[in-house]
Amino acid sequence: MTPATVRFGPIDVAFDESVLRPRPWTLAQSQWAAELSDGSSILEIGCGAGHIGLAAAALSGTRLVQVDRDPAACRWAGVNAAANGYAELVEQRCGRAEDVLGEAERFGVTIADPPYVPSSEVHLYPADPLGAIDGGRDGLDSVRGFLAGIAGHVGGGGSIVLQVRGLAQVQQLEAWLLAPSAPPLEVTESRAYGDLRALTRLEVRAGAA
Repeated sequence: MTPATVRFGPIDVAFDESVLRPRPWTLAQSQWAAELSDGSSILEIGCGAGHIGLAAAALSGTRLVQVDRDPAACRWAGVNAAANGYAELVEQRCGRAEDVLGEAERFGVTIADPPYVPSSEVHLYPADPLGAIDGGRDGLDSVRGFLAGIAGHVGGGGSIVLQVRGLAQVQQLEAWLLAPSAPPLEVTESRAYGDLRALTRLEVRAGAA
């Protein structure tokens, strides 16, 4: 596919078939993250073309760190930050979060759109890169791994704004977070955008060390 460009809220986003095509509804994730920003840095995990985090940074004027394991995604995120005039505000780190984030780094808001489609249903989305959508047997494999790895990087009073597959998946997530082995996080608010689209906000559980 020839690279394309679309308008996404306050920014223009270029992309090709190596990353997910920007979904207009996900601008709501950018807007929510911008509203929650207290001026400390925003972290975006699995940034893809970088549009969700970049729009949040543009709306809030906040520094942004973008992480993705895919070199193509890191490249597009960098291209889009520069093309929109935010190269000095935005940093891309290519690799796994646990490898590219400093142990002491904390963020006021973390944005994530991890793979959340059950493996048995990925065939319904043939135009999407498999690695960007396949969430394992129940769709939550990547979500669980992400939350376990990122909990220690949530700053005091900070939030995670997570994209999931509808409110039914939020309920699955809440049940998992009750397990003793789960990270010390809790769902504090969720917003549905149809049966298969939702955003959920998580915070560190009160009293957690």
